[in-house]
Amino acid sequence: MKIEFAPLNIPLRRRLQTAATLQWIFSFLALAQCCLAAFVLLALSDWWMVALLYAGWLWLDWDTPSSGGRRSQWVRSWTVWDHFRDYFPIRLVKTVDLDPKKNYIFGFHPHGVLVAGGFGNFCTEATGFSRLFPGLRSHLLMLPFWFRVPLFRDYIMCGGLVSSCKSSLSYLVSRPEGGNVAVIAVGGAPEALDARPGALTLQVRNRKGFIKLALKHGAQLVPVFSFGENELFDQMENPTGSPLRKLQNRLQSIMGVAMPLFHARGVFQYSFGLMPYRKPIQTVVGKPISVVQTPSPSSEDIECLHKVYLQSLTELFEQHKQTYGLTEDQHLTFI
Repeated sequence: MKIEFAPLNIPLRRRLQTAATLQWIFSFLALAQCCLAAFVLLALSDWWMVALLYAGWLWLDWDTPSSGGRRSQWVRSWTVWDHFRDYFPIRLVKTVDLDPKKNYIFGFHPHGVLVAGGFGNFCTEATGFSRLFPGLRSHLLMLPFWFRVPLFRDYIMCGGLVSSCKSSLSYLVSRPEGGNVAVIAVGGAPEALDARPGALTLQVRNRKGFIKLALKHGAQLVPVFSFGENELFDQMENPTGSPLRKLQNRLQSIMGVAMPLFHARGVFQYSFGLMPYRKPIQTVVGKPISVVQTPSPSSEDIECLHKVYLQSLTELFEQHKQTYGLTEDQHLTFI
């Protein structure tokens, strides 16, 4: 295979963008393992008392990821996130104003491989979320598994990441003062296994738990579509029924985490590696769907609102697709 190396005279700003994105990839793929190893080594060292004190803190703080988390405006405003934004670049597109006195559930589509648009827009201030939506606090929901890892959990909570368990979502959208935004990558881990350039298939038809909670707590539903999210990585072919897909599904059922075998470019060459392609991400926040609080929603209530949500998501996609590089004959497919 011929390797295409990066030129030596790349501007400093692009090198900074690559470095920022490299640390983000490292955070997703290896930081949790490093934090766990560091904690174990600390516990086995002469500093074991520090590990013991942290373990006590961890026990006392165990429920924080499902109780709104612990955001840090300082971490969300780090300059490194500006370089990360400019690597692709990522842009947050607002279509309407949102009332800060209400709570919202943002349905984020598509999941992509690593939810780059979701992280850049809702876990940092690089694209100006607080400026575009004053009075609102964004929280990106992540698998509970990651909040059991010592040290790593505290870092990711700083960005506004919280557990994706039912109690966590309920806590956010039931606050009487309003102003909370729970961002859910609706397709979840299974959708990540189909995230590749050109993919427009969303796993959403049987995803109704967030609809039920929106009804139960009266949270407003907002469809969000991130154009370019699936263009960042290639994946090994894993059609349904293939040995690889069966293995991935098996691992997902055991671990709860998707294991997509993705690749794109490298740091110093463009031919292979785990760095994402430099493709623009345009994350469009749609109009809110008014939801009347129904403490005990029936199956009919859930089904009706789910249909309205799918219709709103389709309209959002159709309205903006040609603006962001898609053609008239490209449409969403729901499974």
